[in-house]
Formats: sequence, structure tokens, C-alpha cells
Amino acid sequence: MPGTVEAIEGIREKKIAALASVGTALALVSLKVFLTWYTGSLGILSEALHSGLDLIAAIITYLSVRISDRPADASHTYGHAKVESFSAFVETGLLLLTALYVIYEAFHRLLTRHVHLEPSLIAIVVLAGMAGMDVIRSRALDKVAKKHESEALEADALHFSTDVWSTLVVMFGMVCAWVGQRLNAEWLFYADPLAALFVAGVIIWVGSQLGRRTLDALLDAAPAGMQQRIATAVEELDGVLGAERVRVRRAGKHHFVDVTISVPRTASFEQVHAISDAVEKRVAQIVPADVMVHMEPRAHGGETLFDAIRAMAHRRGLAIHEISAHQVDGRLFVEMHMEVDEHLSLREAHRRATELEEEILREGNGVAGVNIHIEPLGMHIATAGEMKELAAAVQAHMNSLRTEYGELLDCHEVRVREADQKITVSCHCAMDGSLPITRIHDVTEALQDRIKEKFPQIFVVNIHPEPVEES
Repeated sequence: MPGTVEAIEGIREKKIAALASVGTALALVSLKVFLTWYTGSLGILSEALHSGLDLIAAIITYLSVRISDRPADASHTYGHAKVESFSAFVETGLLLLTALYVIYEAFHRLLTRHVHLEPSLIAIVVLAGMAGMDVIRSRALDKVAKKHESEALEADALHFSTDVWSTLVVMFGMVCAWVGQRLNAEWLFYADPLAALFVAGVIIWVGSQLGRRTLDALLDAAPAGMQQRIATAVEELDGVLGAERVRVRRAGKHHFVDVTISVPRTASFEQVHAISDAVEKRVAQIVPADVMVHMEPRAHGGETLFDAIRAMAHRRGLAIHEISAHQVDGRLFVEMHMEVDEHLSLREAHRRATELEEEILREGNGVAGVNIHIEPLGMHIATAGEMKELAAAVQAHMNSLRTEYGELLDCHEVRVREADQKITVSCHCAMDGSLPITRIHDVTEALQDRIKEKFPQIFVVNIHPEPVEES
């Protein structure tokens, strides 16, 4: 099962990346807490808080990755992938809380002019090392996130990419403070709270972008332009009259597409099923998705009167055939045969025929009259033994008519078969070869009627007349 093996390997790779992120975040928090105590830098304090929340976010990411790849169950029929979106949304909230605290503390130091900072080259070197760690972890996470389309890992990667820039800004503030200490330029010390404000701005900007995307995922916002692309592609397929509604939702890397299409109401079940398969394949070419297709029967532009009548009968579960139409004095009349359950009473069969007639008159666009011939729908499948018994009975009955029809000398080679639930009888009849063919034709017609009268289950009787000397 290659697909299953790849899925298991993908889950394992995501878990390893998320767990490595937790370990790296823990190391960075420890270093930044130490540097905050050592230097008193607000910029580093903001970074420590940022990384502390990153650690919480990394733990949430790890837990969400473990849950999100669980298969769908009775309680979560669409799977658990939304957990990743929720995790990313929580991380956004944590980022914004960090930014608000940093802004408050930065303005407090700027307005009160109380800035205590102990710049150090060691701190600058350590910050540079942490920036390098952020770069490595951010790229590693981003690679796995793109490979497996993981929102949670993408959010984690985004956090660490912002850490790179914010750490560099804090380094800049620390360098300015160190230079200010050497040159006795106290105003350079304010670069630290200003750097913290910049970091807060970066956090807010990145957090708002991430928050908007995760909120869209949680609220099932359709990807931009996706609905129109799917609708246009589906409407181009043979048998599809139109795409009436397209809905798209996303859960993690999985997409779910619901498509409502209109199809010709005269299409058979097999044709409709083939159209549904074609729609699923076409949608999959645009976006890999779980596709649900709902079909609505509609009258197409080129639908004929006979197609419309067949659709009306089909909707009522009635079998009709031999539809014909003719005009009398400029008025259109329709005739047809309708098959009903052979166990129905005349009253019930007539009611069904009348309902169909009324619908045809109502929606038939100019039909002035309808005449329906009602006949039983054959439900019994005759066995070979029954066919032989019927053939013998027909032959005996035909030969019993010789006293009534002197032209008939012998009936033989009687064969009975069933096709399309209709019984057909064929036989050879030996007759006086000197008789005119017109007389022979009249006799065979009469014999056919007598056979149908005796055996009403027989639909067609074919008599082959032949001279007695050649029989």
C-alpha cells in the first residue's frame, strides 16, 4: 500500500519537525531570559516574551499535528484537520498579546525616560547565534509545512522568521547602546525601546496576516476564484447543462467540494452516473478534493416533445413505448402504449394513465389530445419447460381448427420464444397449394386472431404458410 506508507511517513515527518521546534524554542527562551537578566534590555525582554509564547505555540503545534492527521470518525466526519487552523489562530492571539505588552513597556520607558541597559559584546554575539538558530529552524519548518500543506507548521515557521528580523533589530538596539556607552551619547540608549516598538510592529503585521488566513479557514472561506474556476470547468463537460451551485471548504491540506449541476431529465441513471464521475475527475484536476455531486433534472434547450413525454412518464415510474403524434385539423394528438403491473385493476391503471394524460396536456406545448393504450407489464420470466408446454398447446389448438378452416391441413414446427418480456410464436402451416394467396392471407390472419384469443399472453403470432407437398 504505497499511499498508506507515504501518509504514515508524512505524519512522522511532521511530528519530528514540530518536536524539534519545541526543543529549539526552549533553548532560545532560556538564552533570552539569561540575556534579559544580564543586560536589562527591553528589546531582549520583548524577544524573551516573544520566544516564550513561541514555545507555547510550538507545543500547541506539536499537539495539533498529532491530532490533525487522525482519520475521520463517526463524530468528526470531515476529519480533524481543522485542529491545525485552530492552533494557528491561537498562536496569532499569543503574538498580538506579546506585541501589546511590548508597546506598553516601550512607551513607558520612552515617556518616563527611564532606560536601564547594560550593553555587552557577549550579548550581541549570543543574539547573532540565536538569529542563526531562528533561520535554520524557520527554513526547516517551512520546507515540511509546504511539503505536507500544514497550517500549524506554517504558522510556526512564520513565527521563527519574524524572530530573525526582531532579533536583528534588538541587536541593532544593543549595538547602539554599546556605542552610546563608549561615546557617552545617552540618546543612543533609546534605540532599545525604539527597536522594541519595531519588533512589536512586525509581530502585529505578521500576526494579522496569519490571523486573517486562519480565520478564513475556520469560517470555511472559499479560496479566491476557486468557485468560478470549478463552475466554468464543470459546465464545459458533456451532459452538464449548468453548474447551479459550487461550495468549497478547506480543512488543513484537504479540500471538500460540493457541486450541484443540472442534467437532461431524459438521461438514464447510467448516463447520470457517468456525468457525475466526469465532474469528480474534472474537479480533481483543479484541486485534489473530496467531491460531492448533486444532480438536478432539467429540460434542455433541444428537448423534443417525445423526450418531454418520456421524462414525464419516467418521473411517475411508468413504462411507455411506441409514442406517435399526428395532426388533425391543425390540432396535435399524441398516442402511446403504457405498461402497468399486470396485477393492477382497471380502475388503478386508468387513474395512472389519466394523470399522465393531464400532465402532457398541461405541459405539452400545444398538445390537444392524448390517447394511451394500457397493457400489462410482463413480470414473469418463462422457463424453457413452460415454453415447450406452450408450443405443444398452440400446435394442438391449431390442428383442432382444421375442421373449421378447411384450408388448414397441418400445423407443425411450432416455436415459442420470449424477448423484452413479450412472447412470440412462429409456426409452419401446410395448406392447399392451389389456393390464391389472398385467400391464404385471410386464413392466416384469422388463425392468428384465434391463437391470441385462446392464449392472451402471446404478443405476436407469425404463421409461415407452405404447400402441403413441400411440408
